[in-house]
Amino acid sequence: MNSFFLNKLAMVFILAWLSLGLAACGGLVKGDNRQNQPLNSGLVAAIKAIGSTPGEGMVVRIFKQESVLEVWKRSTAGQYRLLKTYEICAYSGALGPKVKEGDRQSPEGFYTITPGLLNPKSNYYLAFNTGFPNKFDRSWGRTGSDLMVHGDCSSRGCYAMTDEGISEIYALARETFRGGNPSFQLQIFPFRMTAANLATHTADASMGFWKDIKEGYDLFELNKAPPLWDVCERQYIFNAATVAPLDAMGTCPAVAPNAALLARQQADETALAGQLAAVEQQATTDAVIKARGEAVNGAVGGFFGGVGNLFGGGEENIAPVITGKPAPVPMPPLVRS
Repeated sequence: MNSFFLNKLAMVFILAWLSLGLAACGGLVKGDNRQNQPLNSGLVAAIKAIGSTPGEGMVVRIFKQESVLEVWKRSTAGQYRLLKTYEICAYSGALGPKVKEGDRQSPEGFYTITPGLLNPKSNYYLAFNTGFPNKFDRSWGRTGSDLMVHGDCSSRGCYAMTDEGISEIYALARETFRGGNPSFQLQIFPFRMTAANLATHTADASMGFWKDIKEGYDLFELNKAPPLWDVCERQYIFNAATVAPLDAMGTCPAVAPNAALLARQQADETALAGQLAAVEQQATTDAVIKARGEAVNGAVGGFFGGVGNLFGGGEENIAPVITGKPAPVPMPPLVRS
């Protein structure tokens, strides 16, 4: 066997070995089949524990201020129950909705997630698109694209999870669709829509929008089921007694009164008024304390300034005394009955 033939044989062997090696490596590339990873046994057990199955419907709720994402599953009894809460690694911007492309804001509102919005080949491990801009966003001329919930713990207008977290959330969505559900609801809020939280942000320009989506929040809290949403008069409307899609710019139809919702809203308005009154009272007290402190400091400074001038000195000759201790806070004025 001549050397030329041996060299050719060796080359064929090396190429075959490399091909097999590369094929094996290709099969082990991280996330090569990530979109089809089965639900882990712990998650399956948790689903069973709340009386649900992997194929049942789901709802995802996001709270920016708390940096959490909740997954709820429909139980066999019909109501939705909280399955798991995930920490959000990062989101872009501040509280408030996304308005235009490039503002680096993460969206807020109600969105419908369909199978076509899942992205198994995301550069950020796995992802699903929020569906921004939705019907409400478009009615206001809001712009933006590729606003995702994804992995990789890095955000540019999206909601970033850990890879482990998005892997579970993606698998839950996949199984929900396999169970015959055409979509699931994504609800995104600036914070939990309590009177206390709203009172903290009353001066925010987004307050009108937040009160609009709060109704959807309240309905879910009351019924433990995702409310049907649509848009009319450029605002969200929930559980409207109509089947046909509404004109986002048109007149809103009448909505059947909901006694439980009305009672909750009235209670929240009362609590909000109380919170605001307390904030105003505190602001008044703080102003009085500040004014008194300034008056006292001015009187004391004037007295010692006069004494210093009497003996030939001035303010420029008075060395500050530094004790390292915080100055005492003056007591508020006594209120007599």
